[in-house]
Amino acid sequence: MALAEVEAAATLLRGVVRETPLEGSRPLSDRVGGPVFLKCENLQRAGSFKIRGAYTRIAGLSPLQMARGVVAASAGNHAQGVALAARLLGTRATVFMPAGAPLPKIAATEGYGAEVRIAGVTVDEALVAATAYAEDRGSVFIHPFNHRAIIAGQGTVGLEIVKQCPAVRTVVVCTGGGGLVAGIGVAVKALRPDVRVVAVQAEGAAAFPPSLAAGHPVALPSMATMADGIAIGCPGDVTFAHVAALVDRVVTATDESLSRSLLLCLERAKLVVEPAGAAAVAALLDDPAAFEPPVVAVLTGGNIDPVLLLRVIRHGLISAGRYLSLRLRIPDRPGELAKLLGVLAGSGVNVEDIEHQRTERTLHLDEVEVALQLETRGPKHRAEVEEILHAAGYRLDPEI
Repeated sequence: MALAEVEAAATLLRGVVRETPLEGSRPLSDRVGGPVFLKCENLQRAGSFKIRGAYTRIAGLSPLQMARGVVAASAGNHAQGVALAARLLGTRATVFMPAGAPLPKIAATEGYGAEVRIAGVTVDEALVAATAYAEDRGSVFIHPFNHRAIIAGQGTVGLEIVKQCPAVRTVVVCTGGGGLVAGIGVAVKALRPDVRVVAVQAEGAAAFPPSLAAGHPVALPSMATMADGIAIGCPGDVTFAHVAALVDRVVTATDESLSRSLLLCLERAKLVVEPAGAAAVAALLDDPAAFEPPVVAVLTGGNIDPVLLLRVIRHGLISAGRYLSLRLRIPDRPGELAKLLGVLAGSGVNVEDIEHQRTERTLHLDEVEVALQLETRGPKHRAEVEEILHAAGYRLDPEI
């Protein structure tokens, strides 16, 4: 693909999408040892970069194709992008979403005027259902990543990055099917061939490493990740060719890293980001020395189910050493629990939950087991709390 296609998409999208801000990140800059900026596509219309590619693709359809409507498959962000683009361009959209897709994403997609149908349990299964439906109805299937127009639209993010950060040396991009990183690669490599482009995949849904090793797209036998937005089991042939030619490196991030990165975005950048959208930040946290600054990390989406957000925040706090779960035994007599809580109060820890267990068969007649959920200020404080409890004579059985 030529740079001209991305530039044409940028002209088409003028007034449709917003040029999202580039925000500096002090905590990430300190880790990397040079400037790190966050490209905030989580603040884009419909909550992600997907509107760029969807609008570019649908705008290129003929009047007859527009009359027949469009079909898409997505866990959420592409669904919303297609629904909004279809509404703006005056065509109808039918979107297939997998079972378990976040309810806010379903509601938002319907709110933009699309008809939502639930099919399968993964995006790949929803893709099969959507393709069959499009063929049966004569509608146009809008692939979430494997199409030149989609790639060109997503590539406009790369144009903005080079404009906003002329000194950039590394661009880090979360990657599922590869449409965004392919488009950014086209734009950035054409304008600045010296810049490194790094793709980040969820460890439990990383199809590009085995595909690149094999020299062709390879389907994963299974996937398991909280990052539903990038849980794609197999790259497309179009995106694979672009990634193979333009991306310098592909890395992976665990769900624990994704949780920590989401928490950092919330606490330090004041930005709501979904797990998939924070993958670039996760890569920087995992191996900061591997990225030459100035670095631009793309925050790709902010559409997160509040229930999942609560779970991820807690998971991130645990991964960051902010929680301590343990069990210990105390004498089963009046005042012993108060004594234990007094020791904990003196340590500065916050007791979130406490449970007594008297029926464990290994307990002595005069013992009770206490399970504690404690909130600490971090790994150092956590270690201090454990040491204080040891010094007070308590034998601990950590759970986490």
